[in-house]
Amino acid sequence: MPLEIGERTLGTLEAVNDPKIGAEIAGKVVKVTARTGETVVKGQLLAQIDPTDAGHQVNADSGEVARLEALLLQQERVLARQSELVQKNFISKNALDEATAQRDALKNQLASARARASLSRNALDKTRVVAPLAGIIETQVVAPGDYVKVGDPLFRMVSNARLRANLPFPESAATRLKIGQPVRLSSPLSPGEAISAVVEDIRPTVGDGNRALEVIARLDNPGPLKGGGSVDAVVVTGLRERAVVVPEQTVVLRPAGKVVHLIADGKAKQQIVDVGSKQRGLVEITSGLQGGEIVALDGAGFLTDGAMVNVKETPKTAAQPAAAKPQ
Repeated sequence: MPLEIGERTLGTLEAVNDPKIGAEIAGKVVKVTARTGETVVKGQLLAQIDPTDAGHQVNADSGEVARLEALLLQQERVLARQSELVQKNFISKNALDEATAQRDALKNQLASARARASLSRNALDKTRVVAPLAGIIETQVVAPGDYVKVGDPLFRMVSNARLRANLPFPESAATRLKIGQPVRLSSPLSPGEAISAVVEDIRPTVGDGNRALEVIARLDNPGPLKGGGSVDAVVVTGLRERAVVVPEQTVVLRPAGKVVHLIADGKAKQQIVDVGSKQRGLVEITSGLQGGEIVALDGAGFLTDGAMVNVKETPKTAAQPAAAKPQ
């Protein structure tokens, strides 16, 4: 059967998004609603900075906008009346020009007032410290009663939705590793689940301390993985079309080395093998089997050479596994 071959390593996971949340406005913290270790959703309130001054400024600026809107409306009416009077030669054109200038000045004042009102509303919004994304509060720095300045740290978050796998390899593997190659990941936190990723970057320099290249792969978290955790990884570098493979549990360790037990005529025969790549619970046999043999699966670890067995066959792989029980 076709078998993926590749470079195996143990890597570490790192959160792609770990924002540091700082104060965007100065003021006294009046409420903290999130604690270290708490899971939050995007937009959730984390803390409240005293909104009193910002609220007063919003009211003042909104009132100024309303006043200027009323004056502009009144001036538009005056301008319309004076335009009619000019056409009837009841007033001079200079009076109309003056009314037009007053209208234009009010428009400019209103535009400036609306800009100030927008700024004050933004300042009020900034008194609400909210989560920029879904994740976990890793560190809570702020407490109720603290006075914060713009830029002061309040929280540090981490999101495990997207993770980066940092995979070290020896320098000798450099020629076999390429951007775009598939990566197969597995973790004790997600037993039995194959997680797929793709090589996105290969650091071009070799580290001075460990003489290792670092391969970077990004992945969508299937659920239980966390930044800082370890992960087994295989970067797929090729495909062997005709490989002899058996389930991993058929290979057992004996004093003679790694062996499988061939099943023939109701007996188990110990066969020394060499193993190669592993893939999804299968192991490649590089020598010792030709393919098509029947080997013991269940109970293989309890068999001895020449033991009588009862056989229950299971679906074929490249070498036929069988459930074998000593008689």
